[in-house]
Amino acid sequence: MKNKLTLIPAIDIIYGQCVRLIKGDFNAKTIYATDPVDQAKIFEQVGIKRLHLVDLDGAKQRNPVNLQVLEKIKQSTQLIVDFGGGVQSMKALQQVFAAGADMVTAGSIAVKQPDLVKQWLSHYGPERIILGADVKNRFITIHGWQKKTQTDVFNFVEFYLSSGIKKVICTDISRDGMLQGPNLQLYDELRQRFPNLEIIASGGVKSVEDFMKLQKSGIDGVIFGKAFYEGKITLEEIEFWVKG
Repeated sequence: MKNKLTLIPAIDIIYGQCVRLIKGDFNAKTIYATDPVDQAKIFEQVGIKRLHLVDLDGAKQRNPVNLQVLEKIKQSTQLIVDFGGGVQSMKALQQVFAAGADMVTAGSIAVKQPDLVKQWLSHYGPERIILGADVKNRFITIHGWQKKTQTDVFNFVEFYLSSGIKKVICTDISRDGMLQGPNLQLYDELRQRFPNLEIIASGGVKSVEDFMKLQKSGIDGVIFGKAFYEGKITLEEIEFWVKG
């Protein structure tokens, strides 16, 4: 039997606080908890093993800003943390790994500087570099989802698959923060096209039923945030899924 879908809660950081945006809009943010470290501990207590940590300040400034939050989470928990936001250079990547990140997501930089990301893959290996495929109408978007490219998501993934990538986070930004359910058709197609790739779905999760649907599609993991912070998914449901 295929492994159970891995639940990966997201903690998005602005000014050191947990927030959620709608479709990546910095003007449409909600602050949920002032201490992301406490929130990470809560997730760990119900059996979560992995965390998706996004430095939204870093994404905006194109350089990591909230590395202290990353350090504290790694010092206070045993969570496997993948980090994204503002990692645009080898120096920034080294700083993020030095702060404790287990993995780093390469998003905009993978579009703009593929040779650099290939260097990262060669130097750190595909277990530590995740391809971030942020999609709108099947085309990749960059710069905090503000700019749509002419790069088709399937061609984008295919290119990096030949460069050694093994993990991809695919976010449908039209659904992010909307609680309308994930784009199952997109993930079905990705699974069929790339049977050996670790595919992590992101965007739109509204309930545990979505976990079941993604599991049925053969998706490896799912990132969720707003559904939990808004009470649509409970800690009890998370614990039951993880430990059941």
